[in-house]
Amino acid sequence: MAMNPIQFQPGLSMPEFFERYGTEAQCAAALEQTRWPNGFRCPRCESTTYSRVNRRHHTLFQCRACRHQTSLIAGTLMQGTKLPLATWFLAIHLISQAKTGLSSLALKRDLGVSYPTAWLIHHKVMEAMVEREARYVLDGQVQIDDAYLGGERSGGKAGRGSENKVPFVAAVSLNEA
Repeated sequence: MAMNPIQFQPGLSMPEFFERYGTEAQCAAALEQTRWPNGFRCPRCESTTYSRVNRRHHTLFQCRACRHQTSLIAGTLMQGTKLPLATWFLAIHLISQAKTGLSSLALKRDLGVSYPTAWLIHHKVMEAMVEREARYVLDGQVQIDDAYLGGERSGGKAGRGSENKVPFVAAVSLNEA
């Protein structure tokens, strides 16, 4: 049987993850690069000149033109948090890499935070994933197929209607985009 390319997609291993995002400074730099790929731009006046104001938890960016202050995490799912960015990045990595899902209790243990905090992080990340996925709509020529996933048990019914198998539907857009 041929190897399933979806199942064996290259991912980010834990050592690679900690090499890229292991410190608060690395996480802040990555978030800043993602948020402002062409450099800081004031959300109020669009000016590119700014000063950094170091705060207790997260750095603020203050526009030199209009003096508006904005945080690196303002408008993100991390807005208002006192947790380190490294904790959020690790949570996002763990949730997104878990093949069968990750419970809030397991996330609590992995992050070393309280259960209510883990629950909130888990739900915020999952909601962001749902919102992002909702933006992708299949259009044009779409092919759909159904299948049943599961192994055989002796004495069980085979094929459609088997209590051993889980039905699922797959759809793919054939447009080249």
